[in-house]
Amino acid sequence: MKKSVLLVLALCTALLSQLARAEVVLLVHGYLGDAGSWDRSGVTSILQQQGWQPAGVYLAGPGGIRLVPGQGATGKDKFYSVDLPSEAPILVQVYLLKEILASITARHPAEPIVLVGHSAGGVVARAALVRGGATNVKALVTIASPHLGTGRAEEALDATDIPFPLSLLTDFLGGSTYHTAMRSRSLYVDLVRARPGTFLYWLNSQPHPDIQYVSVVRASNGPGDYVVPAYSQDMNNVPVLRGRSRLVTLPAPHGLEPADGTVIAQLLAEIH
Repeated sequence: MKKSVLLVLALCTALLSQLARAEVVLLVHGYLGDAGSWDRSGVTSILQQQGWQPAGVYLAGPGGIRLVPGQGATGKDKFYSVDLPSEAPILVQVYLLKEILASITARHPAEPIVLVGHSAGGVVARAALVRGGATNVKALVTIASPHLGTGRAEEALDATDIPFPLSLLTDFLGGSTYHTAMRSRSLYVDLVRARPGTFLYWLNSQPHPDIQYVSVVRASNGPGDYVVPAYSQDMNNVPVLRGRSRLVTLPAPHGLEPADGTVIAQLLAEIH
């Protein structure tokens, strides 16, 4: 009889420890964003109101990654944000994000991770999982991400495809927007609409980890937003993820909004 009671108590304790297990959220910004994008938009403020504490910011660059610790690193529920070179090709950002995931796993080995990516950051996060960065990751939430590409990337490539010698003139007279676009050409190539021979066509045919997927799709303008069409934001339209992603529609423009914080907090409460 005593053995039975002890066994029941042990099972209850194990169950309670699972329910009370701390969790980590990793916020991945999009193109031309940075770690502060989540703060400026009001997302992190809402997360903190819901009990999530800032654990730090990972800075990533040519020299590798560096953590700027936050006050909430020892808390039960915490979030990190990353600062990736957003103009770089997807796989360059993936390499750095995988290093960050490994660092978080080493710091919090028993805590599951939820990846949240905005715009191109959602593609970077998904590619990191496909490339073997899924240790401890239990869910991926993407917001307005171009999983099937976007015609805007193709337009940007066309606009910056200027033949010599005219390119000499544009290089000299072009403003900051033009030079940003020129630096981003390799990224644009990765984000063109998925078709044979493109990065997204390859990514969308690769095996994906058996985790939870959530697509937050912009519905402010019917077919999506001014950057990414709605069908491209929905991971259910990725061939290998068909029927595996929960769909959440949000009437908002492409950029991050305070409403995203509310949606993320609600999803975190529901993801098991």
